Amino acid sequence: MSTLRFYAVKETLKRKTVHVVEPERRSTIFGSNVFNQDSMRQYLTKDSFQSVMGAVDKGSKIERHIADHISTGMKEWAISKGATHYTHWFQPLTGATAEKHDAFFETMDNGQAIEKFGGGQLVQQEPDASSFPNGGIRNTFEARGYTAWDPTSPAFIYGTTLCIPTVFVAYTGEALDYKTPLLRALQTIDSAATAVAKYFDKNVTKVNATLGWEQEYFLIDSALAASRPDIALAGRTLLGHTSAKGQQLDDHYFGSIPARALNYMRDLETECMLLGIPVKTRHNEVAPNQFELAPIFEETNLAVDHNSLLMDVMSKVADRHHFKVLFHEKPFAGVNGSGKHNNWSLATNTGVNLLGPGSTPMKNLQFLTFFINTLKAVNEHEELLRASIASASNDHRLGANEAPPAIISAFIGSQLTAVLDELEKVTNGKLSPQEKTDLKLNVVGKIPEILLDNTDRNRTSPFAFTGNKFEFRAVGSTANCANPMTILNAIVARQLMDFKEKVDGLIKDKKMKKDDAIFNVLREYIKDSKRIRFEGDGYGEAWEKEAKKRGLSNNKTTPLALKAKVSKKTIALFEGLGIMSKVEMEARYEIELEEYAKRIQIEGRILGDIARNHVIPTTIRYQNILIENVKGLKDIYGKDFKKYASEPMRLIELISAHIESINSDITNLIEARKKANKITDTEKLAIAYCDDVKPFFEKIRYHCDKLELLVDDELWPLTKYRELLFTK
Repeated sequence: MSTLRFYAVKETLKRKTVHVVEPERRSTIFGSNVFNQDSMRQYLTKDSFQSVMGAVDKGSKIERHIADHISTGMKEWAISKGATHYTHWFQPLTGATAEKHDAFFETMDNGQAIEKFGGGQLVQQEPDASSFPNGGIRNTFEARGYTAWDPTSPAFIYGTTLCIPTVFVAYTGEALDYKTPLLRALQTIDSAATAVAKYFDKNVTKVNATLGWEQEYFLIDSALAASRPDIALAGRTLLGHTSAKGQQLDDHYFGSIPARALNYMRDLETECMLLGIPVKTRHNEVAPNQFELAPIFEETNLAVDHNSLLMDVMSKVADRHHFKVLFHEKPFAGVNGSGKHNNWSLATNTGVNLLGPGSTPMKNLQFLTFFINTLKAVNEHEELLRASIASASNDHRLGANEAPPAIISAFIGSQLTAVLDELEKVTNGKLSPQEKTDLKLNVVGKIPEILLDNTDRNRTSPFAFTGNKFEFRAVGSTANCANPMTILNAIVARQLMDFKEKVDGLIKDKKMKKDDAIFNVLREYIKDSKRIRFEGDGYGEAWEKEAKKRGLSNNKTTPLALKAKVSKKTIALFEGLGIMSKVEMEARYEIELEEYAKRIQIEGRILGDIARNHVIPTTIRYQNILIENVKGLKDIYGKDFKKYASEPMRLIELISAHIESINSDITNLIEARKKANKITDTEKLAIAYCDDVKPFFEKIRYHCDKLELLVDDELWPLTKYRELLFTK
């Protein structure tokens, strides 16, 4: 065993379980480090508190003099909690969160000092925007950008820093973050969904899009992870032969959580409780050392912030437990990858889930309205939804080991399919009293009864209805939820606007009653969205052929998928809704393509380094041992040595062939990379890395993995899958 691998394994075996003391009741500490309503009532004046709540509930503006009062109260609360610094916490287009800490400390003219934090510092800051991705919106020498307070997501304390969630925009006003377009999309769907919900309940004045994400991840011992250059630099293994035992026995899924992992989870959950992240579920996932946690549903903006914060907290807590968290969608070949299922729904201010069936025909008609409109939106914009989850890492996961395929389809279950089939038969035009009675009592009225048994799931479906919500299963585990949620809420908002316009038109022009008009439009939408509905196996070749016949896209790589983000249709959609301008969308397209190319470039360099500087030298060392063995046999047996040396000689030849292939492929990989690097057009650059560079990865890996099985385990330099995945 190589020295580095030996000490990594030895260090891992010495690990002791960290004892975690949990609070007696987690509810007593929930939100303790959040400037929530309870804290605001204690530290703010009545006017200040009402101003913040007005901004949260109605989007009203907070006056600057009120902001001064709010900042004073927030500062006093933060200092009472041990905070010494504050930061505008934002989500630039790097995929990570960003923060610049400033101390409350200020000096005075008399040589003394005070803690200071004013309204101006709360509302707006000016971080350097030049080093963040901007997609050509600004020149490198133009550094100015602004962060602006988002009062709808409460400030929180992490460590000794007051973190203030903010948007991040360029000096010229374009969004440079994930939050700004999301907030615009949420405002748009609130308006569109409220207008439709009023058909059924005049008391509805606000609709919130809700999100419940499920975060999958791997826990790997930190010493073992550090012994692998690919895990350390790329977050995944670029080579490594599968373990004899993987997940084929299904013995890890929902099994007893290992003690060391459980202590990590308990520590993590305590941190989450303090930060107001309502984590509720934890369990083993399918692959060895793979786990999942999930929270209670929240308003989407807050849920997105909480997930971004959580990923940071997970890594920091993991350090305390000598773990490394792997968020990569496919860190290990041959076992399940990790997703971040986004469970999405719509909730009214009257406490109704618009995607949850009700107890009366009228409530079920409301459910069907939002349910069918969502299907119609997905049907119209399936290619854009695919683009929303595109990344170099998610490309490895889609369509493999229970992950949904790159073809976007919707699963609704056989029973709801039967309901839609019945509705499709509705006579076009005004309904007779008997037709209306039959429809409401025999079809619409029975939905709750039907859904009680509608618990089947389709693991291969990227967009599945699961009882009272849609589960967007295709989202990758590294993703910022804001990207897919911005697009999903935008397309549903547009669809609801179109629906209301059609219904109102039928009521006005054809003198139809409201129910008749709704049924007629829904009937049309059911027919229009048939192509997106699919109940079968998403992995089969038959589905690819069927999807092609239906006209569904099958963009298996990120460069292909991302094109939908800058199509005329998409730009018209987002500009029409006021969510993003053409400039902002084209900038994001550039950023995501550039990131894709850079990730493939980095992985190519890592793979070349490992293969030539680790695998080949070790293999040659072993080959020399075999050569010495053959020489010794020749000395002993003379002319008859071949009879006894046939196996080592075969191994020598086999090893030489693998080494030759690796060297040849690495040389070709480097040449392809050099050629790609000369391309100045970002789209062509990404395609070159996808089509010309990336294919060498599997070729090189194949020969390296074969050598892993041939070379003496004592010599092999890299920690193996059996050690990474099965060390407790």
